[in-house]
Amino acid sequence: MNEKAQNPLSQVGQLPPNLQGALWILSGAILFSVMAVFIKYLGPSLGTPTIAFYRAIFSFLTILPFALSAGLAGLRTNRPVLHLFRGMLGTSAMFCGIFAVTNLALADAVALSFTRPLFLIVLAVLFLGEVVRVRRWAATAVGFAGVMIMVRPDGSNIDAGTMAALLGTMLVAATFVTVKKLSVTERPSLMLFYFGIISIAMTSVPALLDWREPTFDQFLMLVGAGVFGVAGQACVVRGLKIGEATAVMPFDYARIIIAAAIGYWLFGEVPDIWTGVGAAVIIGASLYIAHREATRKKHEDLNNVAQMSEDWSKPA
Repeated sequence: MNEKAQNPLSQVGQLPPNLQGALWILSGAILFSVMAVFIKYLGPSLGTPTIAFYRAIFSFLTILPFALSAGLAGLRTNRPVLHLFRGMLGTSAMFCGIFAVTNLALADAVALSFTRPLFLIVLAVLFLGEVVRVRRWAATAVGFAGVMIMVRPDGSNIDAGTMAALLGTMLVAATFVTVKKLSVTERPSLMLFYFGIISIAMTSVPALLDWREPTFDQFLMLVGAGVFGVAGQACVVRGLKIGEATAVMPFDYARIIIAAAIGYWLFGEVPDIWTGVGAAVIIGASLYIAHREATRKKHEDLNNVAQMSEDWSKPA
């Protein structure tokens, strides 16, 4: 039998690009879910500061070889203040995310994290000058209505974990805005290098003030959380590179189903009707926003092509 035919990876490579991308996104969803399990298990015993510190260390060690590949001269930047701001936002988001996963049901924490596109639209209008039409504003309002459904119409389910999840998601959206500004002049590895330094500095003080020495098994779980987190990010990047974002990113919502299943299996968490309905509304609004963004970009590309054709047709 042909060895190539026996290799599953070679068979995956022959699938349509969007299907390949979807498989990578699903793989990332599984890896992120495993990372969340480690964090949720470790949270009560180690606490948020210690977990955040170890995550910062492992992330920095992972990116360091890539950042140094261009030599020390490649680490120079003319935008230190924006790097500092981005690092502060990202590290604060990490604290919030760890606290939320520790204190909420996994399905709730993951579902609330998908409000990121809603916050991103508001921040893009305020700080990037992007124009948002009525339909996307309406979808954003519907998405936030989904959040209110999850936390109960009377607000009875609003607690520290819920607030941390929403604040963390808003901070992640703000981080995206700063990354977009930085990416004009900075390499991705350089941005991650400075983020690593800043996150270690920011997490070290709270970790030392509330230091909890991990056991050997807990240390292995911390390493596992770091490895699965980096691997999950790599899968998402690979999926977006191979397939179209609007075709593959909806598969990332499988994280809610995976989180609900793992939460029930390992932690005895049973999602209620409010979580299900609210998550469905948030997903629907986010998918519509992604669709409108893709449609807008397609129209812009067509207009650019038409303009270029018109320019070429003009007599010199």
